[in-house]
Amino acid sequence: MNAIPAYDPNASYEVHYQDMVYRREGELALPVRVYQRDGPFPALLDVHGGAWGAGDPLQNAESQSALAASGLVVAAIDFRSSAMAPHPAAMEDISYAVRWLKAHAADFNATSSGLGAVGWSSGGHQVMLGAMRPRLYATLPLPDAPDIDANLAYAVLGWPVIDPAARHRLALEGNLRSRERGVSDFIERHYAYFGDEAGMEEANPQRILDRAELVELPPVLIIQGSADEQLPRMMAERFVESYSLAGGAIELGKYPGSPHGFLREPGPNADRGLTQIKSFIARRLSELRESD
Repeated sequence: MNAIPAYDPNASYEVHYQDMVYRREGELALPVRVYQRDGPFPALLDVHGGAWGAGDPLQNAESQSALAASGLVVAAIDFRSSAMAPHPAAMEDISYAVRWLKAHAADFNATSSGLGAVGWSSGGHQVMLGAMRPRLYATLPLPDAPDIDANLAYAVLGWPVIDPAARHRLALEGNLRSRERGVSDFIERHYAYFGDEAGMEEANPQRILDRAELVELPPVLIIQGSADEQLPRMMAERFVESYSLAGGAIELGKYPGSPHGFLREPGPNADRGLTQIKSFIARRLSELRESD
């Protein structure tokens, strides 16, 4: 491990990126785009959304570029969707990516210490699940760094499906609204990923806390729009309460009138949301430096 460099959330750097493959297995080739600059900088893994069955590593490219420009090495990954394999395949890929980025941080002028992750929508669910259970999904060997763990220093969750069972119930009741896909598509993607309702309960960060499972609780930031019709009302608030009662530090930013995915639409709330994310990361990295 190496020292965490200072991070100034108000900094502005010119950013370059490179596209590569971070994991190969047979015909499988999983891509990653790494945004970097002369460093060393802290690293951040980016996990996209798409109801577990679609999405694109670059669907949040504006946020990725903005975070990289502030002095972070951002690695935006793809992983096996439910169209390729059900849970826990994606979680295994994400765990592998965490370990891969730690092992190769120096290749991108980054540091392996202080690695956090940001996940969007279903990616927020996956980031939180992996952060809570860093050993369970670390099943794919990383031969060049077999001893590196998949622990995260923090997690940032953008409009996360933090309780998949509750969101499935919202869809079944016909109360889910989306410009991107119909209610039946949401329901199908829940089943394609989790298999059944029992799967939605088991791989569920909220239910994990309800069951009082012994898990890791890194600091967390959730950001969400108050007009998000793709998520049950008060789902994030309930998770915040449960996480803090379990002993975890967690923050919630609610943005008035904003929908699901609001950071992808330029405007004041998007600017404020990115500022909150960068401030949270800066405070967390400062805490880690002080504790070294």
